Amino acid sequence: MEAAALVSVLLLLCSHMKISLGSGGNNATASDEAVLIRFKSMLEDPTGSLVSWNTSNHYCSWKGVTCSRRHPEKVIALNLNSFGLTGPISPFLGNLSFLRILNISNNRLLGEIPPELGHLGRLQELNLSLNSLEGSIPSVLGKCSKLFLLDLKNNRLEGEIPVELGSLKNLVRLNLYTNYLSGEIPPSLGNFSSIQQLNLGGNTFRGPIPKSLGHLPGLHVLILESNNLSGAIPPEIWNVSSLMLLSVGNNALGGTIPPNALSNLPSLQILLLNQNSFHGNIPISLGNASNLQYFEVAKNNFSGLVPPEIGFLQSIQWIALPYNSLKAEEAEDWSFMSSLTNCSQLISLELDYNRFSGVLPSCVSNLSTSLQKFSVSNNEISGIIPEEIGNVVGLQVFALENNHITGTLPYSLSKLQSLAELSLHKNGLTGHINLAIGNFTQLNYLYLGINFLTGSIPTSLGNLSSLLEIFLASNNFSGMIPSTIFKIPALEYLDLSRNQLEGAIPPEIQNLRIISGFLAHTNKLSGEIPATLGECQLLQNLQLQNNLLEGSIPLLLSGLKGLVTLDLSSNNLSGQIPMFFENLTALDFLNLSFNNFVGEVPTAGIFANATAISVQGNAKLCGGIKNIHLPRCSFESSEKKHKFPVVPVVLPPVGALIMLSLLVYFLFTSRKKRLANGPSASSLLESPLFSYSQLLKATDGFSTTNLLGTGTFGSVYRGKIDGETGENFIAVKVLKLLTPGALKSFAAECEAMRNLRHRNLVKVITACSSIDCRGNDFKAIVLEFLPNGSLENWLHPNSDVEREHIYLNLHQRVSILLDVAYALDHLHFHAAVPVVHCDIKPSNVLLDADMVAHVGDFGLAKILVEGCSSFQPSTSSMGFRGTIGYAPPEYGAGNVVSTQGDIYSYGILIIEMLTGRRPTDNAFDGILLLGLRNHVEMALNNSVMSIVDVELVKEIGNKQATVGGSSSEIRVNSLISLLKLALLCSVETPSSRASTEAIIKELQVIKRTLDARGE
Repeated sequence: MEAAALVSVLLLLCSHMKISLGSGGNNATASDEAVLIRFKSMLEDPTGSLVSWNTSNHYCSWKGVTCSRRHPEKVIALNLNSFGLTGPISPFLGNLSFLRILNISNNRLLGEIPPELGHLGRLQELNLSLNSLEGSIPSVLGKCSKLFLLDLKNNRLEGEIPVELGSLKNLVRLNLYTNYLSGEIPPSLGNFSSIQQLNLGGNTFRGPIPKSLGHLPGLHVLILESNNLSGAIPPEIWNVSSLMLLSVGNNALGGTIPPNALSNLPSLQILLLNQNSFHGNIPISLGNASNLQYFEVAKNNFSGLVPPEIGFLQSIQWIALPYNSLKAEEAEDWSFMSSLTNCSQLISLELDYNRFSGVLPSCVSNLSTSLQKFSVSNNEISGIIPEEIGNVVGLQVFALENNHITGTLPYSLSKLQSLAELSLHKNGLTGHINLAIGNFTQLNYLYLGINFLTGSIPTSLGNLSSLLEIFLASNNFSGMIPSTIFKIPALEYLDLSRNQLEGAIPPEIQNLRIISGFLAHTNKLSGEIPATLGECQLLQNLQLQNNLLEGSIPLLLSGLKGLVTLDLSSNNLSGQIPMFFENLTALDFLNLSFNNFVGEVPTAGIFANATAISVQGNAKLCGGIKNIHLPRCSFESSEKKHKFPVVPVVLPPVGALIMLSLLVYFLFTSRKKRLANGPSASSLLESPLFSYSQLLKATDGFSTTNLLGTGTFGSVYRGKIDGETGENFIAVKVLKLLTPGALKSFAAECEAMRNLRHRNLVKVITACSSIDCRGNDFKAIVLEFLPNGSLENWLHPNSDVEREHIYLNLHQRVSILLDVAYALDHLHFHAAVPVVHCDIKPSNVLLDADMVAHVGDFGLAKILVEGCSSFQPSTSSMGFRGTIGYAPPEYGAGNVVSTQGDIYSYGILIIEMLTGRRPTDNAFDGILLLGLRNHVEMALNNSVMSIVDVELVKEIGNKQATVGGSSSEIRVNSLISLLKLALLCSVETPSSRASTEAIIKELQVIKRTLDARGE
């Protein structure tokens, strides 16, 4: 019995060794496989990324698993980036003794980092970033002596940095950005003798910056921003000559910057000291940092003069000095501005909220023609705007508001063809607005309010189709409001208040479909309130008080469902207060005082809140709630005796019958005509072909089983309806109305698709604007259903099972690219008006049953001036237009929308289709790492097949084996041509990008070449 018991114990120990120790002969295979199975068993895999992890396949062939060549049963790399995994990290991973790379980033991992990972003595890369890991950083990770990358950014880690990490002598990159780490930064980090990138930003570290960080000889990047660090920057930091980026912004650091601090930083390119408490002068040694490109010290307490040595920075692009106490009084104090005329690469100069005074020097006109932003607002600057300011032809933002600038607007301003923002309000400007203002075709914001400008508002403002906001309040403008202003389709905000304007409000105001604020109070406007105001369905703030308006409030204003503020006080308005105000649920301020309204004041909705309404000064009003203290209405008691209200006008029977017949005929014929011609999205907003209940039934109650996809502004469901030819499928895009910008996305999509019809565009069947079963607003767009789904699903299948059945060969990819190019060419040059899509990416390219591509989702689309495809500023309320990775660089710099922007996105789309990699893949993350485009450009000349999608590589290899080398060579050459085309489409300079005509011609040649081989 004892012998048997001993054997049982030995067997149990051996079994345990297979799983836990992973050592020795035949046990090695079982050990690594068992570890991976235990790892998988603790996770949820909703996307099926680990479907290949089963015993029917050798574990070395499992997705994301790489085994050693010398030790073929040993796992050396586990790369599970972006697999959609949920759950804890198994401590059994600590038994993969040969593991060198562990990358489980960008998942939804929970729990703590297992201390067992500290047993991985061969580990070189540990990337657990972009998860939801909690707890502390295990100190035993300091035993992974071969680590050169440790990336734990964007988690929920707490506690202090273990001092043991300082023993990682080979560490090159440590990234702990955006966690909840606390305590002081341990001086032991100064032992990182090989460190190049150290990112500790976005935590709650306190105390001083350790001096030891100044002893890292190869440090390139030091990011300590957004913590609670205090004290001065140690002098040792200023002696790290290899430093390229130093970011300590948004802390509680203070003290002065030594005069010679920047003398020993020849490699420094980025210096960010913003939002601290630094004081004293900006060091004169700034001029010694000869490679400096970005310099920001905003929101500190710097004082004194700006050193003229700043002009020695030949590579400087961005200077941000706002919110300090810098000064300039005499002419010589402005010498730094003269020195900056030598900085030919300067893009942005921000000097706002300082103590600059005296006269703005004329040398401003000699600043670099590449300068895009010049802002010195909220100072005490006097004098005039330099007459030759138009020489700075690259200006996009020119801001001098809240100063003491006098004189007239210089004529040379009209030369600034790229100007997107002109902000000169709250000064002492006089004279007229020159008619040449109509040359600012890219102007987004016009702020000239609170000056002494006179004359009429130029009709040429109507030429500025990209204007989003106009602020001309508090001047002395006279004459009528030009109707041309109301033809600016993108206008969101118009303030003409406190002027001497006369005449009626032009009925063309109905064209301002997305305007949110219209202020014209305190003028001499007359006539009636135009009923067409009701067409401005996104209007939130309407102020027309202190004018001479008359007549009744139009009933069509009931369409202003989003109205928040309405002030019509001190006019000559009459009639009854409309009952529809009770139904405007967003309304929180209503002022109807000092008019001639009569009758009963409603009591529901906003009228139930006495502090939100004002009806005083209307002698013939009665009723309402008690708190507004109006007399009771004399007819209240008699009305209660009647079950039905008295109809004031009764048509004669014959007349009524005739009118009813005409109405039925009109409705029947107009509906028949719409059905024959196909519905337009805009008209169907008023008369939808589908009701809410029909869409509810078609989608089975918007069931998740019918959910096709979801985005920022809406979710798309598959629906089934009964038609004349049997059951038909539709796609229903339901707007998320609580999401900021969703309503504008809805309006933009309807407006863009109103007249768009093309084989390669997703067809809009109709739109639905209704109320759901809970009484909430409901808006949806009904689209044609395309059975093969999005290009995104074909390029990036959710599982290996899908990958086996979903594959696009080279010929199909070229055909899809050609379809998308046809769509863009139609949008840009052949539609009724040019349209910029603004969000070209795989998920917005849908495939029909014949694999023909259709471009969809116009929620961010921008309609340009008819016949113009040049740059136009974006709608600011939409925020950043496009998707990160696909949007062109100029959209981030100035929100400038153009057809060339779509071409850039198209170029990235080509790259993704050929490489199989998203532009946002983690491989391209990091401040000094290459982006996907640069990665392709570097590989194009000598190693093109190393970057191509592995499935395409297999296809070319198979063709070579069966057809011959010539076919393979043709395919490789086609790939190279496509990648060159992609690079040409995605160059940084918009004007240098390929045209749709050139793109189509090139793709047609490539397609014919492949067709000739019988592909």
